[in-house]
Amino acid sequence: MTDDKKQAATEAAQLVVDQVSSYQYSAEDDTIAQQLDEGLAKAQVTLSDDERTRILAEIDGMKDEQSSAPQVSSATPVE
Repeated sequence: MTDDKKQAATEAAQLVVDQVSSYQYSAEDDTIAQQLDEGLAKAQVTLSDDERTRILAEIDGMKDEQSSAPQVSSATPVE
């Protein structure tokens, strides 16, 4: 996979995370996870299990309303 494809996938995943963080951060954990998974599927990108777990935990941490959206460090396009 080229660096350009990996960068594009990471940027697409970040857009999904930003949207979920903005609109769903106060929702139940299952709803947040579902919205994240649906957004990633629509964007045709995937996160590693560890990255997904970290992002979900950071979105959950936003419930204090003082944290910012998590940053995606790596994503891959769906083949």
